[in-house]
Order: sequence, then structure tokens, then C-alpha cells
Amino acid sequence: MPQHEHMERHRKLHGRRFDAAERERKREARLVHKRSEFAQKVHGLRAKLYNERRFKEKATMRKTISKHDQRNNKHANDDKVAEGAVPAYLLDREGVSRAKVLSNTVKQKRKDKAGKWEVPIPRVKPVADDEMFKVMRTGSKKAKAWKRVVTKCTFVGENFTRKPPKYERFIRPTGLRMKKANVTHPELKTTFQLDILSVKKNPSSALYTNLGVVTKGTVIEVNVSDLGLVTTSGKVAWAKFAQITNNPELDGCVNAVLLVEMRQRQHVFATSKGKGKGTPLPSWYL
Repeated sequence: MPQHEHMERHRKLHGRRFDAAERERKREARLVHKRSEFAQKVHGLRAKLYNERRFKEKATMRKTISKHDQRNNKHANDDKVAEGAVPAYLLDREGVSRAKVLSNTVKQKRKDKAGKWEVPIPRVKPVADDEMFKVMRTGSKKAKAWKRVVTKCTFVGENFTRKPPKYERFIRPTGLRMKKANVTHPELKTTFQLDILSVKKNPSSALYTNLGVVTKGTVIEVNVSDLGLVTTSGKVAWAKFAQITNNPELDGCVNAVLLVEMRQRQHVFATSKGKGKGTPLPSWYL
């Protein structure tokens, strides 16, 4: 069992307290007063950092509120007939209908939620930490055991620079680093060898995503500028998402299927333990 799942496992086995929701609500209510008290007491560099962080949080909150605000929409409506007599100067005017409408952002989010897009491999077997990492003992007497060696294939960017070996916690061996992927286009039935740009989502763990671990079911971003793919708006797509279909550490290469559907807004992963939501795909790749 991964180390970070002991609380979830305890909840599944024994449940939660009956007043858990109420306690959580009260804790959140007290948090405002605690923040205020801390903001009044703090001084020096910590105060500067804290105020800067709070300013960013408030700006993000204002943007979110403004996105969800309703606004008046005025549009022409020919079917609308005015009641009673209409003056001569208003006879040529069109009927106007006013309505409260939501912003386009909220509409788009609702559309994305309504139609979820499934990846070619919806169910993947989760990879445990014991299988993913090997303990490396260090020190003159080999007493320290805080370093880990990644045993699966990984991807690191071109400008990647290792930390000093003394302070590097997760070691990604050079022989297991992948730069290219054999990507199959499902409609063209053709395979291309494309450069990997980044690892977007590893279904097993967020830590594996940050480390760039490449396992079966992982969604990666590949460079498709040489293929000449064009979006619906007529722009040339330079990057697309693909899902890995093999075990790279066993085959020595990365095989993937290109995600070419128009509704690539959200992908859903389901592990053998249960279903879980993936993160929404960003819109800049279109």
C-alpha cells in the first residue's frame, strides 16, 4: 500500500465520525480568525511573503467570482409582440428580449462535465511504491535509507539538470530515460516516431507524474508538428496527447495511441481498486 493512503484506508474500513462534517465546518470557520490573528502579529520578511500569497489568493477568488457572475443579455426577438398601441417611431424596431445568462466559461465547463471523454485504456493496474522505487542505502556504514532509485522508465526535459548527488532523493537512471514514443494514429492506422514533450498524467500517483514516470496508461504530450494536423479553427497543431499502451520497462520502447477525438476535455482513469477522476485537459493544445 502506498504510504500516503493510510488515512483513506482507515476511512474505508472504519468510516468517519458522525459529527465529522460539523467539525470540519467549524474548523474552516475558525480558520478565518486564525489567519487574521496571524496577519496582525507577523512582521518582517514572513509578513511580506504572507501578504504576497494572500494577494494572489484574493485575486484568483475575484476572477472566479466574476466568471460565475450572471449578466443581462439583450437580443432581438421577432416573435415578441408589444402589448397595446405602439408609437409610429417604434414600428420599425425589432422586439428585444432580456434574459439572465451565465458566462461562456461556465457553459463550457458544463458541456465538458456532461460529455466525458474516455481514453483507450480506461482501467489500469496501480503501481505500488515498493515496485516503483528501490531503496538506496548511503553513508559510510550504509545506515541512511532515504534515497530512492526509480525502477521504471522516465522522461525528463532537454534542459534537465540533476541535483548534487549528495542531496538527490529520487534518482532516475540515465538508461531508463525515454525521449521518443511510437505513436499510432487510430484513424490513419499509421505509426510515427515522435518526440515526447511532457508527462501530463500518470494514473497511479501524482508523485509519478511529477517525476515523469512512464507506465502503462500514462497520458503524455507528443510533438505532432511534422504530421501537419490542423484544428477546427484552421491552426496547425504542434502538440497532442497520447496514451501509453505497453509496459516500457519490459519492451525497451514507448508505444502509444494518439488521442484525436474532438472532445479531449477530460479523461477518466479507473484503477482496479475503484474509479477516480483525472484532471481536465487544458485548452491551449487545440
